[in-house]
Amino acid sequence: MSNIVVFGASGQLGQCLKKVAETKGITSIHFPPESEADILNKDALKKIFDTYKPAWCINCAAYTAVDKAEDDVEKAHAINNTGAANIAELCKQFGAAMIHTSTDFIFKGDKPVPLVEDDIAEPINIYGLTKLEGELAVAQLLEKQYTLRTSWLYSEYGNNFVKTMLKLGAERDELRIIADQVGTPTYAMDLADCILYIVFSGKDAYGTYHYSNEGVTSWYDFAKGIFDISKTKVKVLPIRTSEYPTRAVRPAYSVMDKSKIKRTFNIEIPYWRDSLITCISKL
Repeated sequence: MSNIVVFGASGQLGQCLKKVAETKGITSIHFPPESEADILNKDALKKIFDTYKPAWCINCAAYTAVDKAEDDVEKAHAINNTGAANIAELCKQFGAAMIHTSTDFIFKGDKPVPLVEDDIAEPINIYGLTKLEGELAVAQLLEKQYTLRTSWLYSEYGNNFVKTMLKLGAERDELRIIADQVGTPTYAMDLADCILYIVFSGKDAYGTYHYSNEGVTSWYDFAKGIFDISKTKVKVLPIRTSEYPTRAVRPAYSVMDKSKIKRTFNIEIPYWRDSLITCISKL
């Protein structure tokens, strides 16, 4: 198998890819540190490509601080758009295929119907806008590319909702959690497994796909699930988005339809709560 290079190796998805690759005995995958693989530095990127001559590149690098992005537009745009385009350009030059990760936040989220890949993208925050720009740049520059949109990502690694809830649940008697934003949590280990499955599938069904765990839930019910599974005793109160204003507006409904990826690659996707049980058992 030809070489695979992962950009954004220190993030939670990058770390999950490393763990899944180890479990599967994949040795042709490489995780250069961000200090050597700065996606905004074309010379550094070219050196990575010259060194590994990858057949596949997986872009996990992203600016994901949703609220902070509203005031840090230039940096969010650079990482989520320019950086993704830089990788795509070199993939084209070296004949490599690319898997690029994106987000449910490219959608407005104002209709209670699961989103399909060709639904109109109408981002309502800077993070979503810069991720959409990155998607468009990659698709324009490179034919051999998969864009995987995911949502509500969590794992044993990095900072995420599950780890935050467990920390707060241990410190407080009561938490107020938004109940009118609906989507699907995604265990990053499941997404990593899917990404590597695509790489080794031998298929060239390039394009955009949705991947999250199965099921539908709110942040409130997600939090309740975390505390139920971890046996954390804390009172959880449901609140409206209007009661917890944030710098960036979030989609009210961003459940994604996964029919395309399941049909194309003949995969089964775990139910969100089952994957949450698996994750919490490892924390």
